Amino acid sequence: MADDNGSNKLWGGRFAGGPAAIMERINASIGFDRKLYAQDIAASKAHCAMLVATDIIGAEDGKAILAGLDQIKGEIEAGDFTINPALEDIHMHVESRLAQIIGDAAGRLHTARSRNDQVATDFRLWVRDTIDDLDGALIDLQQALLARAEEHAETLMPGFTHLQVAQPVTFGHHLMAYVEMFGRDRGRLADARTRLNENPLGSAALAGTSFPIDRHMTARALGFDRPTANSLDAVSDRDFALEFLSAASICAVHLSRLAEELVIWSSAQFRFASLSDSFSTGSSIMPQKRNPDAAELIRAKTGRIVGSLNTLLIVMKGLPLAYSKDMQEDKEPTFDAAEAIGLCVAAMAGMIGDLKVNKPVLLQAAGAGFATATDLADWLVQNLDMPFRRAHHVTGALVKLAEDEGCDLPDLSLAQMQAVEAGITDAVFGVLTVERSVASRRSYGGTSPERVREAIAAWKERLA
Repeated sequence: MADDNGSNKLWGGRFAGGPAAIMERINASIGFDRKLYAQDIAASKAHCAMLVATDIIGAEDGKAILAGLDQIKGEIEAGDFTINPALEDIHMHVESRLAQIIGDAAGRLHTARSRNDQVATDFRLWVRDTIDDLDGALIDLQQALLARAEEHAETLMPGFTHLQVAQPVTFGHHLMAYVEMFGRDRGRLADARTRLNENPLGSAALAGTSFPIDRHMTARALGFDRPTANSLDAVSDRDFALEFLSAASICAVHLSRLAEELVIWSSAQFRFASLSDSFSTGSSIMPQKRNPDAAELIRAKTGRIVGSLNTLLIVMKGLPLAYSKDMQEDKEPTFDAAEAIGLCVAAMAGMIGDLKVNKPVLLQAAGAGFATATDLADWLVQNLDMPFRRAHHVTGALVKLAEDEGCDLPDLSLAQMQAVEAGITDAVFGVLTVERSVASRRSYGGTSPERVREAIAAWKERLA
């Protein structure tokens, strides 16, 4: 299917001469779309079987095509497949090699399809496979977080707002927040998978085909729920890639937030936790350094993934129906983002799995910064029937008093407290410890150890 000098002739008789060298370079996609080989061969086999079943091609030709496609897949996977830069994409490479193996019968495979619906089908299949792989990786990450959360369901730490100590929480509760985030990420990926799971094959170039094809048959063979309903939309739609990139971008933001916490926690100033040698590097000049490079790289790759989404949005924003060559630019950002997000999820699961938690430092930090001030205000409301706004004001005055005295709230004497609010009794000291504070947060979704364990058990059941 190629002439003697390697010029591409698969476009047919309309073109008398070959393309300029620079045209070949800008037009070629084989450098990256070779990733689609398995999906391309699977879709071609489904198409071939349908052509035979509908008597569009003969059974013998169909048998030869299927055998040839299997041989090509084996050659690619064994590393024995030759890439020819003159053949611009993976589809032409497969078709050209098929012609070498079985001769003219190879030309029958392209009956009733176009490269437009072919690539749309292959790309959907690839994104679907990628979503399935990423979902499995996210489950592994959730399970790593669950294991550590269960281990630290009672480990106290400061909860922050504005990166200022707010109220004490448990380390397990903190980790469970990320279990929820990654659960939403999996939900977004599942939603995207549901919407993409329609079969474009048979839409041909843009208008469908006059051949009596059975698109429902190829849909079933490829695991699609149904054929796409509009041929124009089918070949020009890249929503499925945009949705995947959007879900991947949000997931990357969640990973970046957790990575930032690991960077902070492992710093000498915080010492909340430390990363193992497996996920740290040293300094070429400072022997004492242990750098959280894996976490920092996750943080950085988020920009790369979000950038891929932005790239494809811009590619698609001005395209009239139906297919335009601009859409060849859909794959590189999607492939790059998929590789990056998969690597980041796996690295994060590894870091969480062997994170060393410094419980004494966490406990000490949990009580700093007047972390139980809200508990004091709540006590005033519940025991003195005080309106919350007044309780907030009284507590603020007591915090200022403690600041002036250079101590924390539990260190104030009863007399000092009563000088601010006469109704306070010594029972107030029962709520001013971080242990009591955390244990009292029993509302649904709260940080008390019993609620944390309930949340862990619920997630274990969901993942099972």
